Order: sequence, then C-alpha cells, then structure tokens
Amino acid sequence: MQDTIEGLQEIRELAGQFAVERLRPHVEHWDHDRALDGDAIAQLAELGFHGMLVPEANGGLGFGLPAFSAVLEEIAWGEPVAAWLLVASGAVATALHRTGARVFAPALEAIAAGQRTGSIGLAHAGGVQAVKTDEGWLLGGSARWMLRNGDADIMLVDARIGDASQLFACSADSSGVTSGTRETTMGLRAARIETVDLHDVPLMAESRMDLDARAASATVQRLGSAAIAVGIARAALDHARAYADVREQFGRRLRGFQGIRALLADMDTRAAAARALLAAAAAAADAAAAAKARLFASETAMWVSTQAVQIFGGYGYMRDYPVEKLMRDAKATEILTDTNEALRERIAGALYDD
Repeated sequence: MQDTIEGLQEIRELAGQFAVERLRPHVEHWDHDRALDGDAIAQLAELGFHGMLVPEANGGLGFGLPAFSAVLEEIAWGEPVAAWLLVASGAVATALHRTGARVFAPALEAIAAGQRTGSIGLAHAGGVQAVKTDEGWLLGGSARWMLRNGDADIMLVDARIGDASQLFACSADSSGVTSGTRETTMGLRAARIETVDLHDVPLMAESRMDLDARAASATVQRLGSAAIAVGIARAALDHARAYADVREQFGRRLRGFQGIRALLADMDTRAAAARALLAAAAAAADAAAAAKARLFASETAMWVSTQAVQIFGGYGYMRDYPVEKLMRDAKATEILTDTNEALRERIAGALYDD
C-alpha cells in the first residue's frame, strides 16, 4: 500500500482514536502494575499495526516508514510502551524481509496476522556468542535488555563471532531459549524487558542477517524511537497546556503569565520541529536522516516533558499526575537502542564520509 496523503491520514486517525479510547485512560494503572492490559495488546495485533511494514504479498499492510512513524507517534501519545512493541515487530519484519530469504515468508505472514510479534535488544550487551556448524549456527549466552512482546517472539539477537558483532533471527520458542530476569526500569515500567538465556540454540544458516538487513532494521528502530519521542513531547505539551488553562495563582490562570506563555510557545515550537524532522527522515528512509531525527526528537521529548513538570510545579513531581511518568518515559528515547552520544558520532562521520 502506498503512503498516500489520504492513506496516511486515515491510519493516523485510526491510531489516534485507539490511543484516546484504549490507551490513555489506563496508563497510570499500567505503570503501577508494570504490565499492559492483555486486551489492548490483542487489539494492536487485530488492527494490523504489527504488520504495517510487512509486504502485502506476505499478508501485511505494506505501508512505508512515513505511515509507520505516524502510527507510532499517535500510539506513543497514549502509551509509549505500546509503541515500543510495534517498533520491535517492525524492526524484525524489516530485517527478515530485507534478507530476501524465502524461508522467512511464514514468519512474516505470522507477524502480519498477529500470531507472532518481534523482540529486539534495547542495548548491545555483548553476552551472546555464535558458533558456525555444518547445519548453520549455535547461539549461547545471555541476551540482556530484550524488549519482549510475547513468548512466541521472533527475536533479533546481537551475537559475537570472534571480534565482530552479528545479528541473528531467533524464535523465542526454540529449543534452548529460556526467559531470565525481568529488569526494573525507571520509565517504560509496563514494558517486559528481560534477560533471555540461550543454551546452544540451533539456527539455520539463513538466520544470520546480512549488513543490508541489519542497517534497515536499525533505521526502523531509530525512526521508531524518534516517533515515540514526538508522541511523548506532544502528550506532555497537551497536559501542560490544559493545566495552565485551569490552574490559578494570585487570582489569574497560569496561561495569563508571560513566562508560562513563553515556555508553552517554546515547547510547542520544539515539538513541531521534531515532528517535521521525523516526517522528512521517514520519507528519506536514510540512515543519517534517521539518526538526526532520533537525536533531536529524543532531546525534545526530554526537554518538553521536563518543562511540563515545571509548569505543574510540586504536583508535577507526584505519581498522581501524568507528566512525571512522561518525563521518565522520555529518558528512554535518549539511551535505548542507541545513545545520543553514539548518534552524534555517526552524524559527524557522515559529514566527512568517515
């Protein structure tokens, strides 16, 4: 499906409605209980969002990165963890498709149907080794900080072959795969982030992703993180704007104070700039553009959410108010999958063709 203006707007509206009705009303509860509602997760699959980047030939929606980014932004406005789950499935689907191996067709079809989902590592911990065998590969070690969708995930696992890091596709229900410790995180508390232990897991030869597949998957993750950051920034701005319209000090609403008005204007401007940069990067589908979008959007989300807490004052520091959670979730976009320091190095390298 082409990312026409009409098609993009239609699926953005669908995602936005889902965020308003099924996500936003429950975020504080999910954050407290450290788990998303099972019905909400199932509905994400039923709407086909996990299969947005799966080609139509494999049963997916066949959308491109602009529509995918738009959906992630809307979903993240409601609950960032739900959007991260879609990033994982999109990154896995992209890697499998870009390998060109027919053996992955059933997996792509399963992702499109919502029967399987994707799992990605949120950091490169280097705890897995890959050994070549006559039949393919054996993976062993512990993959830390894996963002899990479910027990039947198709995981992208970073593994070492000698001194080099390679990316492998591995089913979470394969022989030798066991779930380990779940991490306790500052933000994204509803996310299932855990260590996955691999005990001589046998993989076919095609499970090793080539450089093109790895690069394409990384671009999806960076754009996805940028889209989530934009959604968080928009949510923080919406909360701050609404609070400033009802909160009174010295007999005046906060929105009437020049300092607050200037701060809201800066928040709105930065959020709009991040959204525009994201749209341009998604259209370009370029690694350097994706890095720039992720860098700027993540720092925008952190800044805007912090200013929202400031506008709320003491209430903003309390768990009972939504901006505290948004600030914690925003930090994840600056450090997960890539750090902003690493992205700056990559962007600078592109300037000099390093």
